[in-house]
Amino acid sequence: MNAKTPDALLRQSAAPKSKWKDPKRYKWLLSPALPVVGIAAMTAYAIAPKKLRALAWTGPALVHGLIPALDRLIGEDTSNPPDDAIADLENDPYYNIITKAFIPSQYLMTMLGCYLATRDNVPMADRIGLTVSVGALNGIAIVTGHELGHKHERDNRIGAMLALAPSFYTHFAVEHNFGHHKRVSTPEDPASSRMGESFWKFLPRTVIGGFKSAVEIETKRLERKGKGFWCLENELLQGWAISAGFLAANVLVSGPRAVPFMLAQGAYGASLLEVINYIEHYGLLREKDENGRYVRTQPEHSWNSNYVVTNLVLYQLQRHSDHHAFPSRSFQALRDFPEAPQLPGGYASMLLPAYIPGWWTQMMDERVIRHYKGDLDKINWDPERKDELKAQYKELAEKIAAEFRDGTIDALTADTPVVDVKPKVRRRKSAA
Repeated sequence: MNAKTPDALLRQSAAPKSKWKDPKRYKWLLSPALPVVGIAAMTAYAIAPKKLRALAWTGPALVHGLIPALDRLIGEDTSNPPDDAIADLENDPYYNIITKAFIPSQYLMTMLGCYLATRDNVPMADRIGLTVSVGALNGIAIVTGHELGHKHERDNRIGAMLALAPSFYTHFAVEHNFGHHKRVSTPEDPASSRMGESFWKFLPRTVIGGFKSAVEIETKRLERKGKGFWCLENELLQGWAISAGFLAANVLVSGPRAVPFMLAQGAYGASLLEVINYIEHYGLLREKDENGRYVRTQPEHSWNSNYVVTNLVLYQLQRHSDHHAFPSRSFQALRDFPEAPQLPGGYASMLLPAYIPGWWTQMMDERVIRHYKGDLDKINWDPERKDELKAQYKELAEKIAAEFRDGTIDALTADTPVVDVKPKVRRRKSAA
């Protein structure tokens, strides 16, 4: 990659402005519009709870139904902003403003959902629906926190904490930036899933490992400044205080029932983050150089997707290779790398398969083997199943390796399974 870093591009701000205009400039408003949709749905439910009971389930309907359907309907967009437009995109405050715009309505939506779910005489099915609806939208808010957390300005760091607080996952801002980005696609990274590892096996490993990593990172940072863990400068304590304060506010408004509601919706929201983590690096492994150090993160170490609607909702998180190459690059400037491994669908479409181990294995395992041209030694395996799975996939790997040697397939089509995998990749088409 010969692309310049965002800092280098910013130094070019005196250069003539690009004539290129972002065709998705106002479509990015789709993400901060989601909690507004949640507020509208819950308000309608509050007015007519018996007639409009289905609105209690708006969150999962959006995440698992409407967004994946729109992805398939609208398709993909592989276009990139030109190099001379990157500096303008990075310097335009509009994008940072709309990212932060998510947070006020997120808090209102959460408090409204909490109030409705904790009223007397609310059917249990509605309580569950409201809980997962709020959790789903707070799970998307974690991506807002992710975007803001990669910025260095104090207001952006505070915004990241605020977006993460309703899910009780503020430690993510520490571990992700200084842990995951350092160890990504290695066996040492709790947020990188291994081939043969189901999501349900990955989940406790990443939750526990990520929390421990955040505490260790913050403790060492404070030690370098001559301070102990229990000090006001501790970002973990700051985040936990915001979460506790928001929980207390909901208890004050909705009563003691707010506690189980807030914990349940937070757990569901955090699980959505972790299932995205599971998807992003499944089975991918950075090799070690001659000195025993892991090679620099490259496009080949992240699963990518260009489905338009999920990209609009998740701030182009699906262009994950560019994000890992340039973590401080803003979402509107992220680029597609044709050589990066591609998923068969958008992140939203991959959530349900990830929850079902057999379905996920059918969709992804051969795709990983093809990515490595049949070389099973290059895969990041679940160590407890490595020998079993290498024996299971030996024949398939040999066949794939032979196809590469014979020129039957090439690197550009290597990630598309053709053996024993039913889901098909929709043909790419450009969409603004």
